[in-house]
Amino acid sequence: MIVSVVSVPEGVVTRTELSEARERLASPDLVMVDIDQGEDPPPDGPEQPLSRLLGLTGQGWEWFGRRHEPVRAEYHEGAVGCVVPVVEGTGITHIHVLASDRHLITVHQGPVGLIESFFERLPQDRPTDGALMAFLFMHGVMEGFRRTAARTLLEVEDLEEEMFEVRQPHHVHRLARLRRRAAQLHRAFLPYAAVAQEFLTHRRMANHEISEEWRALNLKHERTVQLVMMEIESLRDETRRAADTYASLVADEQNLVINKLAIASVIFLPLSFITGFFGMNFTYLTNGLTSERSFLTLGVCMQVFALAVAIYFVLYRTHWRQLGGGPARAIDVEAEADGDADLPDRPERSTRRLGRIPRRRGGRPPR
Repeated sequence: MIVSVVSVPEGVVTRTELSEARERLASPDLVMVDIDQGEDPPPDGPEQPLSRLLGLTGQGWEWFGRRHEPVRAEYHEGAVGCVVPVVEGTGITHIHVLASDRHLITVHQGPVGLIESFFERLPQDRPTDGALMAFLFMHGVMEGFRRTAARTLLEVEDLEEEMFEVRQPHHVHRLARLRRRAAQLHRAFLPYAAVAQEFLTHRRMANHEISEEWRALNLKHERTVQLVMMEIESLRDETRRAADTYASLVADEQNLVINKLAIASVIFLPLSFITGFFGMNFTYLTNGLTSERSFLTLGVCMQVFALAVAIYFVLYRTHWRQLGGGPARAIDVEAEADGDADLPDRPERSTRRLGRIPRRRGGRPPR
């Protein structure tokens, strides 16, 4: 266990023991305590809660510092505690955060880059109390999710451009990795978004004496959470669209292969028919069709005629016109684009009949 005490707002980091950190938390000075529990599992046997080791009063903080604790947020006796997800490299880790008026405590397992960068920003930010430090820290958490979502979104767009240029087999593996990354961000951030929405709304409704400054920070953090959630949802939609694009490109390539096979089968079907026809062991075929003229008439001419009919009816009238947009299709498209504006007015015969008014003799219409 590595315990670091940070003086605020100077940002001086001091490695110390847990007992000394408890004494610093009991003093009236503004201080931040960071505890790295390490990635190794705890030893066997009963373990005393970290909140008691730090001298935190109250019965509601037994979960603070406990491993594998889900995302949560609670308020007890003027202190706010929560478990927040943090982007760390290619994975997601969770940090326990507890803030009061005069201190901020963070607990995590293993090194976290966000903690180091927060230490470096303290001399520039110069927070005046623990609650403001907590808001600054949560802002860094949100920015980590936003940067990761934006970077992943750009990777998806670049991959889609590469697929449109030349599709490669390794594109599907990159796309699967990006979709997994988007799902990982969504799965990690969605519980925190729900908990933060519920907690912040409840605090605004329950605490009527909250100042305008803290109310503004509360609303700003809530809007930031919603914005990050929207960006992650946009990333998931983009990965789905890229997957649909890849599937459509593969389907087009398969259609081209099937079309080539269809053309080859059309060419070789007459040959198969001729070989099957002349291969039958009938008396007329074996005794009557023995000359070269009969073979050329039934063999070659039949094949040429069959190929001509197949090319005209199968390829030209259906396949080639669909692929190339033949003249008939162009006329249809142009007619659809122009509408009925250029068509002459030709009223129907039934309309003219309905419009007729019978007249009496003498030219007067009936009353």
